[in-house]
Amino acid sequence: MPGMNESLKPKMRPIRSFVLRQGRLTDAQERVLAERGASYFLDADAPWQSPWPQSTPLLLEIGFGNGAHLAHFAANHPDWGCIGAEVHRPGVGALLLQAEAAQLQNLRVLPADIVPWLRALPAAVFSLIVIQFPDPWPKKRHHKRRLIQVEFLQLLQRVLRPGGELQLATDWEPYAEHMLQTVESLPGWQNLAGAGNYAAAPENRIPTRFERRGQALGHRVFDLRFCTKPE
Repeated sequence: MPGMNESLKPKMRPIRSFVLRQGRLTDAQERVLAERGASYFLDADAPWQSPWPQSTPLLLEIGFGNGAHLAHFAANHPDWGCIGAEVHRPGVGALLLQAEAAQLQNLRVLPADIVPWLRALPAAVFSLIVIQFPDPWPKKRHHKRRLIQVEFLQLLQRVLRPGGELQLATDWEPYAEHMLQTVESLPGWQNLAGAGNYAAAPENRIPTRFERRGQALGHRVFDLRFCTKPE
């Protein structure tokens, strides 16, 4: 990759976008994965080709959990193409059940580690990237496992269109501080709430089980919204 940051070269510790913790599939999830998976899944190893017309704005949600936000966005934005990346099969099955019920045609799923896929994509693909409630890895010795790091943000910046938006949300305040400081340390990002500030929740973000769980524990939710500076 031309201009690749030294920290992205293969000799370094690879970025991982997930830790695999598989739960049990329900019978309904098993069925929909078997019957509908081929219609919704993207091939992580295939050359990129948008499933929709070239002018269609694209959303990418990384780690969509049970798919509630992604399905809601797709249903309310039929003119958008919506791609979700998730490796946990119960979550993928839950999303496909929602897509089947709502007959969503503007939705696709990448059931694989997103990092190699992002590296292989052409530049300026997405208009919006959403990451909600990624694992905060609260113990200091595990901070290196956090998804929001310089190297990963550089990948996201490359695949966002000029002026495209990155939305982040967490209910873990130390991670929110880390996100804010890390994104603002990089050139090319603009904080839509103003430097050093958290944002109001975007209109598209709906309460998820992760947010409700955090609220039950007395956690505040922190939203961050950045855009890539137009060239």
